[in-house]
Amino acid sequence: MVAQEVFITCAVTGSADTVARNAHVPVTPEQIAQSALSAHAAGAAIVHIHVRDPATGKASRDSRLFREVVERIRAGSADLILNLTGGMGGDLLFGPEAAPLELAAGTDFVGPRERMTHIADLLPPIASLDCGSLNFDESLYGTTPSFLRTMAREYLARNVRPELEVFELGHIELAKQLIGEGLIAQPPLFQLCLGIKYGAPATPAAMLAMRGHLLTLRSDS
Repeated sequence: MVAQEVFITCAVTGSADTVARNAHVPVTPEQIAQSALSAHAAGAAIVHIHVRDPATGKASRDSRLFREVVERIRAGSADLILNLTGGMGGDLLFGPEAAPLELAAGTDFVGPRERMTHIADLLPPIASLDCGSLNFDESLYGTTPSFLRTMAREYLARNVRPELEVFELGHIELAKQLIGEGLIAQPPLFQLCLGIKYGAPATPAAMLAMRGHLLTLRSDS
């Protein structure tokens, strides 16, 4: 029997509007860092970090907020592994049907290097790489294979391990292509994201299907 180690990773805030749903979601850098350290004390080996605008509670990609969170966590623990999001800056809210390119308020869409400014600055051990576009109600999270190649190359050059976030089978296929092109360090680290609306459902069948596509990596390598 092959021994398998289990580790726990904790996303303490996420990027969705969780603050409106639960007043206990951490918002300020101090609160986020303290929540991360508390998760570590409870057994988490890794924390996945998003930041929020302290004034509004909305998700942010402000590098200064990331720096404060990271410095506070590192001051509290040298053992906790940091996984910074690389997924911000891909939100598209289209205009009315007659003029969809008149993008609506809330759109935050930037190029691949700007999405990872904080990662290049802080050099975490892990950073997420969202491996494809996905619908979210009336918005679209958008990225392209060329964007992902740019980010993967930048991660590789900085020795940052990408956490390959896959929300459906097509994302796995794109991630496998990046691996085949030598842009992802071995062994690859995948996160199967289930239960996101319009992505793979949170069912055993969906998980088995995604696992099956990952198993083909062994025969492809």
